[in-house]
Amino acid sequence: MCGIAGFTHVGRAPAPGRIQAITEALRHRGPDQQGVWESAHVSLGAVRLKIIDLEHGTQPMSCGGAVIVYNGEVYNHDELRRELEELGHRFESRCDTEVVLHAFLEWDVAAFARLRGMYAAALWTEAERRLVLVRDRMGIKPLYFAHPAGSRDLYFGSELKTILAHPHLARCLDPAALDRYLALNYSPGPHTLIEGIEKLPPGHWLEWRDGKLTTDAYWQPHFEVDRTLDLNSAKEELDRLLRASVREHLVADVPLGVWSSGGLDSSTILHYAAESATGRLKTFSVSFRGREFDESEYFREVAQRYQTDHHEFDLNPEQDLTGAIERLGTYSDEPSADAGALPVWFLSKMCRREVTVALSGEGADELFGGYNTYLADRYARWLRHLPVALRRTAAGLAHRAPVSDRKIGLDYKLTRMLDGSLLNPVEAHFFWNGTFTREQVRELRESPDGAWADLPAPDASAGELNRFLELDQMYYLPDDILNKCDRMSMAHSLEVRPPFLDHRIVEFAATLPEHLKIKGGTLKFLLRELMKGRLPATVLKRPKEGFDIPTHAWLRTILRPLLLDTLSERSVRDSGFLRWDAVNRTIQTHLERRANLGYHLWGLLILFLWMKRWNIQAPASAERAAVPFTSSSAGYPA
Repeated sequence: MCGIAGFTHVGRAPAPGRIQAITEALRHRGPDQQGVWESAHVSLGAVRLKIIDLEHGTQPMSCGGAVIVYNGEVYNHDELRRELEELGHRFESRCDTEVVLHAFLEWDVAAFARLRGMYAAALWTEAERRLVLVRDRMGIKPLYFAHPAGSRDLYFGSELKTILAHPHLARCLDPAALDRYLALNYSPGPHTLIEGIEKLPPGHWLEWRDGKLTTDAYWQPHFEVDRTLDLNSAKEELDRLLRASVREHLVADVPLGVWSSGGLDSSTILHYAAESATGRLKTFSVSFRGREFDESEYFREVAQRYQTDHHEFDLNPEQDLTGAIERLGTYSDEPSADAGALPVWFLSKMCRREVTVALSGEGADELFGGYNTYLADRYARWLRHLPVALRRTAAGLAHRAPVSDRKIGLDYKLTRMLDGSLLNPVEAHFFWNGTFTREQVRELRESPDGAWADLPAPDASAGELNRFLELDQMYYLPDDILNKCDRMSMAHSLEVRPPFLDHRIVEFAATLPEHLKIKGGTLKFLLRELMKGRLPATVLKRPKEGFDIPTHAWLRTILRPLLLDTLSERSVRDSGFLRWDAVNRTIQTHLERRANLGYHLWGLLILFLWMKRWNIQAPASAERAAVPFTSSSAGYPA
């Protein structure tokens, strides 16, 4: 695993030492080796965390007039190497970086559809003065870029800080992206919270040639249901695909382990890993001892079944929570209001003491229907048959119900459900995982509805559930879940691999009839049926439990000083983009236990810590017209 960065400099010499300093800023992603390559037109840098072929693979790597900087793992590099050798290519290492470079030399951008894995890369050909960026199909690995108006140059990197390192580039909040962050908890691609900086969408490549950009998708998920699939044939195929994927994800020349929550997804990965591993596996878990949502009994039972070398970390108020949260502003790079980042931070820190690579269960929920939000979509459809006035009255009564101290109590679920039933289906689906409503965003920002401009409407012909799964695979998965996992793990120089996101599994899941994903009230029905008799019954039957902290309670207690200091009246007024009366009302409503608004406040807390750390300025124009949800200066297809 690595970090990459670079920039073009048409008609001028780069600032001395600029690429070296930018590369050094990514050292946490690759502490084992750093390198740069420069010509009259481009500067490239890479840091490397050595996983495969520890003696070779130094980056940047050059061959045949092309140079590559590369971040990731391509799991089919051996078979591609054999194919390329038959075509006359010769290799000096066993590393996948060299294979990706030769594949590009042989097939150009058509090579990317042949790669199987997680990756982000930049390839430069000096003779053509051409720079090509590419990102993996599901967006497991990040890649940012900027192409400022009036400039011919392109700036890119694995993290936003590589672009912020250029002092002549502005650091202004994007008003529309800010509205989306407040509503959704993250910045949906291709936008970021900073004007002019974008994310290369998953499954896309981008070409810079003499100041002009061209981009295209080399892969996109396509939902087309196979009505001939029954439970038994689907189980057989999923079993085959998971076994193959996990086996590939286990290949490494460094110590490897498995993240275990005791849930269905991570336990499934552990099961297949135990089948293929040659020795005793290491497992890693986070506990919340004494809390009703503690998962210790489940992951200990799974560890016992597979006789793993088990390690766990108890996350409690006695830990340095404030220090860790403040460091999130540095390493998150792009703020996310997902409170699950904090336990992932501590999990990664513990895990890195023992291993360099960890397998995880990310992606299963978005592929096979694992979130309660999909049930909420169904229940809301039924509620919409009731008169609007009745639903509004019920929502008002729910908001006056007693406030629970549970992480996600019945009061919270009920108010979210009734509020969401007043929205259209797509807006409601985003709302289930979000925080501030449209009206609340208006109160906070007096905004022009930038959060909901041109919400995408995916093809519903494959069914309502598949429509929402497609939305989550396009936005929530890469921009929240995978973003969180990458930043927290790479902050500790740990590579995390999600076997469920092998694109063959993704494509198979897209063909499944909806009743094999959710049957009645049973989430991930197919996966549960596949693992019957393999995993403990307690794991198969346990309800979905989100992996985050008791945000509501901790912001009223142990994290209250940090909250009030960060969101002080002076800080909010000086920010220039939020109304203090609305922010203060949110704080007091939560602290006085009139509602659980911990997730709302967590998002504001992380946003302000991030802005302070990176000196991000208020939007240049708070009243700028909202931009479409899927628009991009690079011309991505809507």
